[in-house]
Amino acid sequence: MEFEIKSRDPGSSARAGNIVTGHGEIPTPIFMPVGTAGTVKGVMKRDLEDEVGARIILGNTYHLYLRPGIETIEKAGGLHRFINWNRPILTDSGGYQVFSLADNRKISENGVNFQSHIDGSKHTFTPENVIDIQRIMGSDIMMALDECTPYPCVYKYAKDSMELTHNWLDRGVKKYNETTSRYGSEQMLFPIVQGSIYKDLRKKSAEKIAQANLPGNAIGGLSVGEPAEEMYAMIEVVNDILPESKPRYLMGVGTPANILESIALGVDMFDCVMPTRNGRNGMLFTNNGIINIKNNKWKNDFSPIDPDGSCEVSRQYSKAYLRHLIIAKEITGAEIASIHNLSFYLWLVKESRNRIIKGEFSEWKRNMIKKVSQRL
Repeated sequence: MEFEIKSRDPGSSARAGNIVTGHGEIPTPIFMPVGTAGTVKGVMKRDLEDEVGARIILGNTYHLYLRPGIETIEKAGGLHRFINWNRPILTDSGGYQVFSLADNRKISENGVNFQSHIDGSKHTFTPENVIDIQRIMGSDIMMALDECTPYPCVYKYAKDSMELTHNWLDRGVKKYNETTSRYGSEQMLFPIVQGSIYKDLRKKSAEKIAQANLPGNAIGGLSVGEPAEEMYAMIEVVNDILPESKPRYLMGVGTPANILESIALGVDMFDCVMPTRNGRNGMLFTNNGIINIKNNKWKNDFSPIDPDGSCEVSRQYSKAYLRHLIIAKEITGAEIASIHNLSFYLWLVKESRNRIIKGEFSEWKRNMIKKVSQRL
């Protein structure tokens, strides 16, 4: 994998770059639609490519490991072939999903023992076997196993958890170096910075992750309930330490405003379920603000969902029609809303990139945050 910074914004730490992988190039900043179980919910491949313009998607190790199972993916020739996606894929380690199974998992120095949410069967993730699983999947970017701490979190727990994540990283890197890609396309491992909202822990973790000297770096354990200002403060601490020459991935973030502020702090990569999950429930993101399409005010509004939208779907269907579909719980409504929201998110990072290159990102961002945060 190669990463090159093409341009920098003079008024912030924002940068426009380019990541080269075996399955294609990724212009940054970039947003990755979440394809948890090998599919972005409600969106077909052709729409992901053409309407949304996705350059990379995310797959979830926990969910894919449980269903359809790693044996099926291996027989298919890897995740790209199994889901018929020829562009880059990032797989997470499953750490966040295991974190969310608080009542059905046990964390130890060895790894995580957990019960399947599907059938209650017992499984174990270790720093080593999540590398093996992701090797079989063949993702372009793999994530190291970590523990994601909750918010709020007492200092001692955050410190112990961070040290556990660091120990797991050493073991994961060893396994990574002992194994090779299976399908002729190089795989890159990203470590994850932890430390909750404690500045000294975040600094220590960022130093450890930087020393690992892996192809890219991730920031985890944020957007778990802490105030946005706390999140931005932690990002700033971490990005002052992580090497500028490598891509920085902020995991699970977030709203359009979160993304714009984080780009200004030097983040390159994002993922979040918000565009699709919120879309299925009637929340639409536009460059003029947020629409709750279920509100009665849209019942007889026959104007396009977003006349200035970046995809045909946003211009083709009316607000009144989409409102009808969402309220009636028609599958088509979830599909339209998901495509619209994902297209907006991809437009947002693409326009951010353009503004960085033009040297006008900071001023544009300030105005844009006001617009995308207001309720229409």
